[in-house]
Amino acid sequence: MTSFFRNTPHETAQEIDALSRLAYDLREDRKRILAQYGADVEPALLARIAAGEVAEHPAYEHYLSAKSLADTRQATREQLRDLLLAQGA
Repeated sequence: MTSFFRNTPHETAQEIDALSRLAYDLREDRKRILAQYGADVEPALLARIAAGEVAEHPAYEHYLSAKSLADTRQATREQLRDLLLAQGA
């Protein structure tokens, strides 16, 4: 089996590992927030709030948090992609 990090500098491998872990944690935290309202995506939670199915507070704050986590995860994934492209992976 070929090692993914064989020709990768140690510092770069650590950065890849950290970004990967961060993206995972952001994804799981977002899922946890949405799950408490029975939603898979932010618009579903917002629709439940608008329909009065869940209390506006703290659900709206949780909606904003989930959206922020999703946006941050996307930015992290882009940073990871750019790092991997720079390494030729």
